[in-house]
Amino acid sequence: MAKMSKSGANSKFNSKFILGLLFLCVAAGCAARNSGPGQRTASDELPQWLVSPQLLAAGKLEILWQNELPMGEKESLEQLFILGNRIYALSDRNYMVSLNREKGNVIFSRFVARAGFPVFGLGLYKPVQGAAVLSKVEGAGGNELFSLIGNKLVEINPEFGTERSVKRLLISATCPIARNSSYFYLGGVDRRMHVLRVGDKVQVFEVAAQNDSMITSIIADEDFVIFATDAGNVISITPDRPRRLWQFDAAGGIVAPIVRDAESLFVAGKDTNVYRVNILTGRLVWKYQTEAVLDRAPRITQGVVYQYVRGKGLLAIDKESGDVLWLLAEGVDLLAEADGKAYVITNAGALVVMDNKRAKQLYSVNFAPVSRYTANVTDSKIYIADKAGRIACLKPVE
Repeated sequence: MAKMSKSGANSKFNSKFILGLLFLCVAAGCAARNSGPGQRTASDELPQWLVSPQLLAAGKLEILWQNELPMGEKESLEQLFILGNRIYALSDRNYMVSLNREKGNVIFSRFVARAGFPVFGLGLYKPVQGAAVLSKVEGAGGNELFSLIGNKLVEINPEFGTERSVKRLLISATCPIARNSSYFYLGGVDRRMHVLRVGDKVQVFEVAAQNDSMITSIIADEDFVIFATDAGNVISITPDRPRRLWQFDAAGGIVAPIVRDAESLFVAGKDTNVYRVNILTGRLVWKYQTEAVLDRAPRITQGVVYQYVRGKGLLAIDKESGDVLWLLAEGVDLLAEADGKAYVITNAGALVVMDNKRAKQLYSVNFAPVSRYTANVTDSKIYIADKAGRIACLKPVE
């Protein structure tokens, strides 16, 4: 047998060594991406806090937890969703991280689509005694996440982030999809709402506004389905056939999304009005006229409607009477509400605390590092983040 030369043996050894080293580097990179972020509490030493605990303490806030999401190089955090007891963070490369709202620990993290594919909304469905509960359910066991990803309707296991089903759609959507226990409801570019059976995704019927206007928002319940249009129509139909229950007409287009709160529907109209409508009858409860065209949906809490008015600021309206409580000129959005106080993010990079009853600004905190947030209307916790993937949960201490 011919013997290998010493130089040949060294070359073979070097090749194996380099290949082995490359494998270890790739494996280490994958492990770093999949291992999830490092969770911190306010007692940890020398963390790189999104907002310092000392600064927050002066504003009567404390950090419950902070995490660093596994963002890649040049990747940025784009969206935050609150669904049930989870926070979902989505990057500009469609990498999704699911975290427990209470503790900040990671439930799953994975790519939900290739970079560049649009992820159009994220919904949560959980059957509760035969009823569909979207966005405000507690817990995620047995739930289903669903979204429109590209031209596909995708159902996702909320425990592992894996796809449960994928249905390629033949039409593009104009608003996030909605569902109840029996059907999915899709607003299409053909100005029709397409109704698909949950089990096999087969279309059973479609419906449109009489004026053939574009559908901008859909709410699905077991007893009715409501959709809004860019012509100012809000229409309620039966969930299993195209039979109209009622119709409310505003003078201008409806800003998406329309917002349900118990038996009321809150609507921002491009005619400058905020409307409260009875969800069972379609009758107007009250309306408030703002001083500019509205381009965002309202935030609804137990007693207050918060409406951003472009060029004017954040408006707080009493939910029962429709009377104005206060206007914060630099206000952009509500972060949370607690004990009659509104925690508002401003266009100057600050958190301002407003006393709703006294219509008075109490104090402010420098939130300059915060560039991402999600409004929380269910409890007092505040969720903030930056583009690099630092995400924190705060809570008022008084």
